[in-house]
Amino acid sequence: MAAKMLLVVATLIALVASLSHVHAFDPSPLQDFCVADPTSKVRVNGVACKGPAAVVPEDFFFAGVDKPGGTESKRYGFTAKAVPIPGLNTLGASHARVDVPRGAVFPPHIHPRASETAVVLEGSVYFGFVSSYPDNKLFAKVLRKGDVFAVPQGLVHFLYNNGTAPAALYATLSSQNPGLVLLADALFAGALPDDLLAKTLLTDDATIEKIRAKFRPS
Repeated sequence: MAAKMLLVVATLIALVASLSHVHAFDPSPLQDFCVADPTSKVRVNGVACKGPAAVVPEDFFFAGVDKPGGTESKRYGFTAKAVPIPGLNTLGASHARVDVPRGAVFPPHIHPRASETAVVLEGSVYFGFVSSYPDNKLFAKVLRKGDVFAVPQGLVHFLYNNGTAPAALYATLSSQNPGLVLLADALFAGALPDDLLAKTLLTDDATIEKIRAKFRPS
């Protein structure tokens, strides 16, 4: 009886673990494609699909990745340009072009729902990630044009253009909505108490206040 009970418990643990793993990623598609229909008022996990008869080749196409643009970070200097391809809806992927001027950074951050693979289009960058606690091991390389680097899901990563020319990368993420948490912003631009941050960073309240002042809207 004890052996049977142990087997049942082990089976339940394995089932729960497998289900939690499955739900950690975007749902699997149930059709060849589900081209996003942004005009639809239907609320789903993603964007509602166009009717298949209305799908055209342009739904799987985007022009302009060869040029910089998009949203600029005045604090850190990088620019990120999303690649909105309607045909990727529900397929668990998103893409972006990232431009990093000389001396600028895309600071330490995480994508809680996605791994990332980036290829350098131009220039060179110092790119890497840090493994989870307690090892906190750094995996980083100087990447040049044509180089590719991969970052596991949920790990802190960064890129720094310490080269002599502007750099551009093309990033692919394994989620339609990967999320972005900039660590410094999460700590200092939010409402965490100064004394909590001081204890966390092994410093004092005055130092925390000096840093926090740089994150307040100007």
